[in-house]
Amino acid sequence: MRTKAIKNKINVITLGCSKNIYDSEVLISHLKNGGKDVSSEKDGNIVVINTCGFINKAKEESINTILKNVRRKQIGEIDKVFVTGCLSERYKEDLIKNIPEVDQYFGTNDLPQLLERLKVDYKYSLLGEKQRITPRHYSYLKISEGCDRPCSFCAIPLMRGSHKSKTIEELIFEAKNLAQNGVKEIILIAQDLTYYGIDIYKRRVLDVLLSKLCQVDGIEWIRLHYAFPTGFPEEILDVMSKEKKICKYLDMPIQHISNHILKSMKRGASKEKINDLIKKIRDKVPGIALRTTVMVGYPGEKEEDFIELKDWLQETRFERLGCFTYSHEENTSAFALIDNVSEAEKEKRAGEIMSQQAEISLNMNNKKIDKIFKCMVDRVEGKNFICRTEMDSPDVDNEILVDASKFYLRLGDFCKIKIMKVNEFDLFGEPVSS
Repeated sequence: MRTKAIKNKINVITLGCSKNIYDSEVLISHLKNGGKDVSSEKDGNIVVINTCGFINKAKEESINTILKNVRRKQIGEIDKVFVTGCLSERYKEDLIKNIPEVDQYFGTNDLPQLLERLKVDYKYSLLGEKQRITPRHYSYLKISEGCDRPCSFCAIPLMRGSHKSKTIEELIFEAKNLAQNGVKEIILIAQDLTYYGIDIYKRRVLDVLLSKLCQVDGIEWIRLHYAFPTGFPEEILDVMSKEKKICKYLDMPIQHISNHILKSMKRGASKEKINDLIKKIRDKVPGIALRTTVMVGYPGEKEEDFIELKDWLQETRFERLGCFTYSHEENTSAFALIDNVSEAEKEKRAGEIMSQQAEISLNMNNKKIDKIFKCMVDRVEGKNFICRTEMDSPDVDNEILVDASKFYLRLGDFCKIKIMKVNEFDLFGEPVSS
């Protein structure tokens, strides 16, 4: 027998990247401040879906989630379905035509209108008071919105608009509020961290922001995500090497290393410049964990281009790596090119890259056996506590597992863990006293 959902309760479903997590947290904060009952469970009669529209797989997940909830509405399980986020921004007219059962679609900049439809007033003053859907001890901090980069394959500017930085004062205020609410780690996110400040301060000021964030009491780890290699502000390396609060970690998507592919991608970089930058980063911040993302199957990527990329990754040995297959996205400049690498070949190449990276990661992890690391206790999963070092970001990087039947750890605490054994992407350890 079907149970009727709770009346006037709103379920927010979040799909996609950390930027969407942040946006959902802002939405939830406004809803709760407006007196609404909000939940991540499936017990409310109103559903808001925050969609992703970046690549084909993400779009498929978003559409399937919309259709699933439309079916729930049709059988009377829920009453309203609203859709927001990147997919809705990019394909609103198509979605209205093909899935008209949705009550209303909203774009990425339509938060005031969405709140109005849900009978809540938009209040800019809520900055820094967002309700988190991440664990209590860490939080994403979005320092800017949109992107001005011309990357040929990327539809983000179509969905998120041009680059807009928040002021340093706004971000410090938000960070202080997070710290007062128990956050110990903030993860800086943007489409491009390195562009921060150009629009409002007329120069890159990520180094200034980092220095000021390090002065916020209660924040112990500051992590950097999504740093564009072209125009990289090298002054942030001096801050990273000096400030202990800044994690020895940098997420810097490279995408490719073949010069003619990089040129077609409009990345504004060359193999030689990328090699020089990586050397500078590793020289100035010894022990840093570099995470990158690469793409295979871009139009015109020949076997020799792929081999060049694969060999370069073997030589460069990134501590963390993700690999995506090229997605042919309409209204991007690469859409005019012939998508001439088959899906099967794309998957094969991605598999080879990740298999190689697994070997690199295992080799690096083996060197950590018997060493002791300061770790954050993230969560309990099955019979284990799941922990992270400063070289690991939540959900995407290595994790340290501690047997919960033998040891007790408190969630959100820092502790020291000795590594006992490892595999390709997981480490197994035991807590030790200071």
